[in-house]
Amino acid sequence: MKVVTGVVGNDIHVVANRLIEISLKERGFEVFNLGVNTYLEEFLDAVVETNADILLISSLNGEAEGWCRDILFLKEKYNMADVTFVIGGNLGVGETDGDEIVPKYKEYGFDLVFHQIDLMEGLDTLEEFVR
Repeated sequence: MKVVTGVVGNDIHVVANRLIEISLKERGFEVFNLGVNTYLEEFLDAVVETNADILLISSLNGEAEGWCRDILFLKEKYNMADVTFVIGGNLGVGETDGDEIVPKYKEYGFDLVFHQIDLMEGLDTLEEFVR
């Protein structure tokens, strides 16, 4: 399966981004890593260009919400009903409750939301979801 991944917005957490890429490749995914400081439209363009099955966005600075509110709109605009949309990392600024964050991001259009979840646990869940 093909995965487009990267870090959204003004987030520059390159180490975590590289760990995600390596872990996905180890699990047999074909990975297209857009790196850090990636705008939402760039992710969607890459999904179209690569015919990816999964879009995996990460954020560690907690500002992903401001960048990702238009996912549902863009998902419909680009006709990506068959693409699995995933976001993970630290998805809130300050003290945040996962019970509030996860439903919020699902309303934005993400299929899987991993707030402060271990990378391997998240990838296990992703693999199970796409099966």
